[in-house]
Amino acid sequence: MSDEIDQGRRRFLGTAAMSVAAAKLGVLSAAGARSPATAGAPTPLDATKRIDAGSLSVGYAEAGPAGGPAVILLHGWPYDIQSFAEVAPILASAGYRVIVPYVRGYGSTRFLSSEAVRNGQPSALGVDVVDLMDALKIKSGTLAGFDWGARSADIVAALWPERCKALVSVSGYLIGSQQAGKMPLPPPAELQWWYQFYFATERGRDGYDKNRHAFAKLIWQLASPKWNFDDATFDRSAVSFDNPDHVAIVIHNYRWRLGLAEGEPRYDELEKKLAPAPVITVPTITLEGDANGAPHPEPAAYAAKFTGKYQHRTISGGVGHNLPQEAPQAFAKAVIDVDRL
Repeated sequence: MSDEIDQGRRRFLGTAAMSVAAAKLGVLSAAGARSPATAGAPTPLDATKRIDAGSLSVGYAEAGPAGGPAVILLHGWPYDIQSFAEVAPILASAGYRVIVPYVRGYGSTRFLSSEAVRNGQPSALGVDVVDLMDALKIKSGTLAGFDWGARSADIVAALWPERCKALVSVSGYLIGSQQAGKMPLPPPAELQWWYQFYFATERGRDGYDKNRHAFAKLIWQLASPKWNFDDATFDRSAVSFDNPDHVAIVIHNYRWRLGLAEGEPRYDELEKKLAPAPVITVPTITLEGDANGAPHPEPAAYAAKFTGKYQHRTISGGVGHNLPQEAPQAFAKAVIDVDRL
């Protein structure tokens, strides 16, 4: 069978599968958010797979057919792969090969060398995604994420567009630089970043290390004020923060943003390319929850950064920062739709 015929057949079967999955799971309905009162606890993602990729041994979950179009789902802080526990099976049933990795410093992901710098700078996390794709022999795929994960996806889309078939980014364009991070903001905006300034101190580092679960739960509550998650939901993710490198990665990430910590020289050229805030040319859907309590830009502020096929969607129903876990159907629908833009 020729590649052209095989690809056409795969697209037809994939479209049929997506239609069945959409009808069965309500993906194409207007409602974006799940109802906490009626929805049962999702089956947790099983991240028993592991692969060496770049400087890491990456723990990840995988779902869907091995030959399906690849989708990589990227979590942020302080969250983990369970943010996609309901998204992954929707996409898998629609014919996608779904990869959900633990970011460096989370869950079962480990550095291959004890001497490696515990570096949380954004370009390093972007390189981690490309290294994982190389290890899994994924030439190109759809990248979808929120918080740190959206930033990593943005970086890959901007620097290596040939590796990113399409993009779903919660809160839009999140590429920044140390220079931009040094610019003062209006007082109400600075207040939203209180934890970043806390992490700039040794007291903050020690406090986060000692109280990482309680700290993360507070962030969940502030960032998603209308999301009534229960202790069991939080606990399924909180174990990921017990990773031995977690505190070092988180603290370095936020100190680097303020110019209080150096990055690694091997990423200097990438940072130079990211500093001017390059445009993203791949097909993109950006998402925002109508009740996001975390710092985030307004959609109008970043729309021009996406110069390819582009849509923005605001998800209503009290949806906060952890959009894929709070509104899994809307998130999955965006992944399916962006693949058709």
